[in-house]
Amino acid sequence: MDLGIAGRKALLCGASRGLGKACALALAREGVAVTIAARTPATLEQAAQDIRSHIGDHAGGSVAWVAADITTEAGRDAILAACPEPDILLNNADGPLPGDFRDWRRDDWIAALDAMMLGPIEMIRRTVDGMMERRFGRIVNIVSRSVKIAQPELGLSNGARSGLVGFVAGISRQTVVHNVTINNLLPGIFDSDAQRRHIRGMIDDVGDRFEQVWHARAAANPARRYGDPEELGAYFAFLCSSKAGFITGQNLLIDGGSYPGTY
Repeated sequence: MDLGIAGRKALLCGASRGLGKACALALAREGVAVTIAARTPATLEQAAQDIRSHIGDHAGGSVAWVAADITTEAGRDAILAACPEPDILLNNADGPLPGDFRDWRRDDWIAALDAMMLGPIEMIRRTVDGMMERRFGRIVNIVSRSVKIAQPELGLSNGARSGLVGFVAGISRQTVVHNVTINNLLPGIFDSDAQRRHIRGMIDDVGDRFEQVWHARAAANPARRYGDPEELGAYFAFLCSSKAGFITGQNLLIDGGSYPGTY
């Protein structure tokens, strides 16, 4: 399928590894000029090299990178200076380590909100009007299935990501008439660094070794496996396509069927 986005410009925050990197690769394969942003230059440079090696000289896509922190005004300025008028925006951020809410203080909550709610909202605020003026825009936030299946140890993530989802529910109905859609992807367990980090953060609580927990989580999923980041990347690329202009304000699970609800 021709997704109709060759030649578009995409800005992907949190795309130096894992699910964000898979999204960048999927767009570059479609001929999109991709700019990836994260905090660590070495990781970004490696990601850019990996993406270039996968797309070769034939797809027409390109990849650039910028090291900056989305939680700061200076960081957002630097990111948008690198890609001033994106047609596509990805917001993606690692969640905090698992923990007990009794141990979290105001600074912990503010940091979570900056990374997973306020930073993404600021990126939307600074890009959405230009998208509407140009009559094309695709904004996707990678959140978590925890906004539908709250996990007690992920209270910081549950709260901050739910705030972003609530914000999107309102604005996405205002922008779609201008061919600008805003959606949220809700991943379950994926074979990623973030998933490994999450499990390591739980090891003391479950009293088990990493490999046992890792395999147990896969066995508990209806698919009996972890998701492949490229599966999420392909889903993301479709949501960014010219074919997806009638999809907005949705919270789209990609979790191997682990959400137990009918609706």
